[in-house]
Amino acid sequence: MATAPAPTAEGSPGKAPDYCDLEPFSLTAAGHAFTFYPHGQDRLKALVALIGSARESLRVFYYLFDSDVAGTMVRDALVAAAARGVKVELIVDAFGNDAGAAFFEPVTAAGGTFAQFSPRWGRRYLVRNHQKFTIADGARVMTGGANVSDHYFAIPAENGWCDLSVEIEGAVVEQFVRWFGLLRSWVANEAAGRTRQLRALRDIVRTWDGGDGPVRLLVGGPLVRKGHWAWVLRQDLVTARRLDTVSAYFSPPRSFRRLFARIGQRGQARMIMAGKSDIAAAIDMARLVYGKLLRARVRIFEFAVCKLHMKLLVVDDIAYVGSANLDKRSLRINVELMVRIADPAVAAALRRLIDHLETSSEAITPAWYARHSTFLNRMRWRIASWMSLADYRISKAGTV
Repeated sequence: MATAPAPTAEGSPGKAPDYCDLEPFSLTAAGHAFTFYPHGQDRLKALVALIGSARESLRVFYYLFDSDVAGTMVRDALVAAAARGVKVELIVDAFGNDAGAAFFEPVTAAGGTFAQFSPRWGRRYLVRNHQKFTIADGARVMTGGANVSDHYFAIPAENGWCDLSVEIEGAVVEQFVRWFGLLRSWVANEAAGRTRQLRALRDIVRTWDGGDGPVRLLVGGPLVRKGHWAWVLRQDLVTARRLDTVSAYFSPPRSFRRLFARIGQRGQARMIMAGKSDIAAAIDMARLVYGKLLRARVRIFEFAVCKLHMKLLVVDDIAYVGSANLDKRSLRINVELMVRIADPAVAAALRRLIDHLETSSEAITPAWYARHSTFLNRMRWRIASWMSLADYRISKAGTV
């Protein structure tokens, strides 16, 4: 049963200056309990509470972990858990680990373990393990788009990231536990200098089985097609009549753009893009592909109240929430996870969240696009798209 999303006390919904994130909302569906956290401070409190509730084990993986106020709070919660006898296992992506290895020494000193997903120089160096999740006692998991840093928990008035996390209880948590075990083994083998680790990483993604129930853990990895989360999404898109998305980084391959356009032509398609980001290229590369989508009657909006980082897809009565963007890195290179939830009530509740974002977003019309898609702008947009394949930080140019 769903509880209706409501705005927090920061303001009232409707206009951008008065925008506020929604309060947490909870649903039970398909034998699972879900609590969604659109508000940054709620996400932080829920994450610290989840860690504090653990009595046996904590399995934690984050792409980015910072040594700021929020990062220190989460780290210290892990230290306290280890000190009370909880088995704490923490992995972070080396590229996204802004805190540095020394920051995590208190975790290991208290009895926990710390490791980094750290591909060596070579073909696999550009692979980022972009996932974000915490599993408590093998029974509850929190996942979504938010990393551990003040930016991901700040309120819109402070230009925090507009993001989404979800806490889940139910059978799918067992899949998270199994997936973490595979990642932990890969990281250990990488640290030991074993060869063919890119192939090993691709194999664990290719052979992953997230089950076939209404709630599934789907994953993705470098150069894997069949079985990838995007492979499953593609099957859902083929016959879909309604599509609603929120994507901070948007540069999908042509095959996906065609599928989006076809939904716009035969039904309804709405896409919320970033109008503000810490990386100018994130906006440029999305604008490169607006034209054909608009001609296919896809409704496009740019959210510029604060930085957008949410990763949310709703296809008919199926919702996807997790770490992946609708861009080439998430679809073809990064290690990602998405939880696929096939339930009409969940889909409807998440569409209401997207409705809320739309009310404070700018509509991108054909007239708007005609004014902005000058020759020089199109060249800049294309360069941003090319550079993003290496990594967004290469093309970082400050907040837009």
